[in-house]
Amino acid sequence: MLRVGVIGMGPIGNLHASIYQEAAQAELAGVCDINTERAEAAGRRFGVPWFPDAPTMLERVRPDICSITTGGYEYSSDHYEPAIQALEAGAHILCEKPICNDIAKAEEMVRVAKERERSFGLDFNHRFTPAAYTAKKWLDEGRLGTILFVNMALWIGKPQDPESPYFHIKALNPHSIDIIRHFCGDITSVHCLAMKAPGRSIWSTASFNFRLASGAVGHLTSSYDIGRGHPMERCEVAGVDGRFVIEDMWRQATLYPASDLVKQVYTNPVFGGYRGFDDTFRARILKFVDQVAAGTAPGEIDGSGADGLAAQKVLAAAIESIETGLPVEVG
Repeated sequence: MLRVGVIGMGPIGNLHASIYQEAAQAELAGVCDINTERAEAAGRRFGVPWFPDAPTMLERVRPDICSITTGGYEYSSDHYEPAIQALEAGAHILCEKPICNDIAKAEEMVRVAKERERSFGLDFNHRFTPAAYTAKKWLDEGRLGTILFVNMALWIGKPQDPESPYFHIKALNPHSIDIIRHFCGDITSVHCLAMKAPGRSIWSTASFNFRLASGAVGHLTSSYDIGRGHPMERCEVAGVDGRFVIEDMWRQATLYPASDLVKQVYTNPVFGGYRGFDDTFRARILKFVDQVAAGTAPGEIDGSGADGLAAQKVLAAAIESIETGLPVEVG
């Protein structure tokens, strides 16, 4: 049985903790938050010891796995320190996205995990759904042939402007970039145009064009200016032999063969299927637990820290492109 600690007890940390209590191969052993009221409330809610800081929890609980669900500036500035502390204490870590918008610190997180031979996962929950698994199976079976292009769209309503002009680019699009890379491989260059919608102080809607290492091309549209009532995500991947489209992460995946008028469709079941966004967290977290329990090599973890670092490098290049107006090579 894997002992689990959760660092950061906001809404997402509480969701992680509740899911670990469902896991057959894990037990929630402790929670912590520098806000002692939140830490104590979570400890009482889940019936586990609570702590005011990560080092104390790591020393007392000795967890096998830690979820890093802290926030901070741009949703990510508080990830680095507890992640390093947990890795140095010998824990495998599952970190919320973005991994860290300071690229040097993100590189250090990945380096320490590799040196310590610890598994490092990112909560890239969009790739851990039945629809995404089905589409990846079609891709791996060669049903699309040589990939030509990918079109991605992701939007949510966020009416209040966050503290950073690039918050939307950095905080929302690790998911978008991960999905593109998951299906189509590395991105080598990006050209990004963005706008500040009326009344906005941040770059709230953006259009990205990509060149991929395979030679394929891609596009992403993302926005904080469209309400949550709309479908929020669409991914289309096309090759010489066919294409697939995923709607809203889990709702539907459709394969369109190039030489056949009959399409193939996966549809989320009305009964027993995904009920909402929290189910994507459940699938991702339980997959990480299963991989750690099975002894999966750290370099083979699905949705890894290295994937998170790669996504942030693409977004850093996109921001440089917005500022210069030019295509930028991904570092």
